[in-house]
Parts: sequence; structure tokens; C-alpha cells
Amino acid sequence: MWNRLKALILKETLATLRDPRNRVALIAPPLLQLLVFSFTGTQDVKDIRLAILNQDYGQPAAELVQRLSAAPNFSQVYFVQSPQQLQELIDGQRVLLNVRVPADFSRRFYANDSPVVQIVLDGRKSMAAQIALGYLTSIVQQFSRDQLQPADPGKGVMSVEPRNWFNPNLDYLWFTVPSLVVIITLQVSMNVTTLSVPREREMGTFDQLLVSPLRPIEIMIGKMIPAFFLALFDATIFVLVAIFVFRIPFHGSLPLLYFSLVVFVSSVVGIGLLISMLCSTQQQALLGTMAIMMPALILSGYTSPIENMPEWLQAVTCLNPLRYMMVIVKGIFLKAIPAEVVLANLWPMAAIAVGTLSLATWSFRRHLA
Repeated sequence: MWNRLKALILKETLATLRDPRNRVALIAPPLLQLLVFSFTGTQDVKDIRLAILNQDYGQPAAELVQRLSAAPNFSQVYFVQSPQQLQELIDGQRVLLNVRVPADFSRRFYANDSPVVQIVLDGRKSMAAQIALGYLTSIVQQFSRDQLQPADPGKGVMSVEPRNWFNPNLDYLWFTVPSLVVIITLQVSMNVTTLSVPREREMGTFDQLLVSPLRPIEIMIGKMIPAFFLALFDATIFVLVAIFVFRIPFHGSLPLLYFSLVVFVSSVVGIGLLISMLCSTQQQALLGTMAIMMPALILSGYTSPIENMPEWLQAVTCLNPLRYMMVIVKGIFLKAIPAEVVLANLWPMAAIAVGTLSLATWSFRRHLA
């Protein structure tokens, strides 16, 4: 049995690696995706263009305008003279938001009569506009606290001092890169496994495999192990790049991370083999991979928190191994989560691996019958 299995594993590995283009494709595109997506998949908003219309010539209004124009988040500030110019700038998408300081701003400020600043956002870029609004609001609130004189000099003005745990500077790379390590490992695992059986069918070697002394379970193991080790090899490269290139802190246990990756890749390989058994051509296999990849990414909590999804959709995410691995990889990287928390997220992935591999084996036996 072991000699037959060894021969099949060697055959599958050579089939994947014998073409130099395949060898490059297994390393270069995933590594390029890690580098590109790490810088493009950011939720930070920088180089914001701002337009200001100051209709008040008082000192408070001038101080507020000066603070806005000097803020590092606003790379270009337009000073306009009329509301029509404000409208033209935002209509032409030359600015992301407009600020209008009314003529009675200073008078109402000195009278403690709740002065108002009008802000107009470009709703066509809703996420960026909301983040930019947060920057601007914090500047206005800080200006108000600095200018406010408390009634009792012995008592200070109440202030809030936030502390960000696990990511003190809110660096988006600390969130993005560990997530991409798992996402791209998922992609590599799926691509290798889903194409294995359809490739054999198109080349005409699948029938030869069926008449060999190999049993169905041995064929499944032989197709699973090469993809398994190739995915772990790529994951190792991604982890090293995350730590030594992007300088992402690694606070947890490396053996615990690799054990989690083993279970995760097993579940993904099971899904890939199930798709592979159901497809006749490589084109169908690629379409099946895309049909699984996109929902898995969306339902993983990477793009939006799972808690914000409808309850019925939260239940669907329980079938997604990427959901659990996201929690593990970010927890191990950033806060050294304990083993019991890792185990709580490992057993669902193990159940998915057992279920998908069993279904793939059953499907293979059914095709043989």
C-alpha cells in the first residue's frame, strides 16, 4: 500500500511541478497578490482634498480654518469665495468634502450659542467620505475643547483618552497582512486540488488511474497530500514575508499557528477535491473555485464584521473554514490567544475537513460504480 501511495504522490507532485510555468505560478502570483493587496486593501483615507468657504472674519473662525488647512490628512485645501464654487468642486469630484463657516460663527461662539459648521460630503465615495468626516470632526471637537473656558477654573474640561489594544497605531497592515496570509493560502489550495481530476480527464490518464491497483481511498490521499504540502509551503513564505518584510508583530505560538494551518488546509483541500470530483473540465473547475472563493471571502469577516450580518447569514458563515482561521491567525499574530481559544475555532474546521473529504471519497466511489 505504501509503495503504491508513494508512487501516486510522486506522480501528482511531478504533474504539478514538471512545467516551469506551473512552478512559477505557484509562488510568484500569490506572493505578488500578498504584496499588492497589502497596500491596496487599506481602509485608511489619505491625501484628502478639502474645500473651505469662510464667511466669518472673526478670530475663532480663522483659528478653525487654520487648523483644518494644517491637518496632515488633508493634502490639498481649496479656499473659495462662494457657495457656487463649493458645489462646482464637489460636483467635479475635485474634493471629497466641503466646509462652510457661516458669517455668525464667531458671534455665536463667543455667546456660547452652539455655533454651526456646515459640512458637505461626496456620497459617491461613501466609505472614504465617512472616514474623512471622522478626521474633520475630531479636529473641530479638539478646537472646541481648546477654546472652551470652564466656568470653574479649578475644574478641567472632561476629555476622552482612547487606547487601542493589539494595534496601538491602528496600522491597517497589522489587520490586512495576516488576513491575506490565510486568504491566499486558501486560493492556492483550491486551485491545486480543483484542477487535479479534471486535468487527468482532459489528458486521458484518469481511466488509467482507475484500472491501476490503487484503491479509491489511496487515490484520494495521493491527490490530497501534494496539494497539502504545496499550500503549507506557500503559507510559510507568506508568514515569513509578513514578519520580516511588513514587520507585523508575532506574539503567539508558531507551532500552534502551523497546527491550525494544517487543519485549515485539510478542510480547504476537502472542498477542492469535492469540486474536482463534480467537474469534467478544468474550465468548470475554475468556475467552481470562483463560486466558492468569493462567498468564502465575503462571509469570513474580512470585509465586514460577521456580527453586522443578518442572523440567518451568520449561521451560514459557520460552514466557512476561512471564518475560523481569520480569528486564529490575527489572534496568534497580534495578541497571543490561548490554546483553548484556538481549539474552539479548530474543531469546526476539523468537522468541515472530515465532512468534505468523506463526501469527495463517496463521490469518487460513486463515479467508479
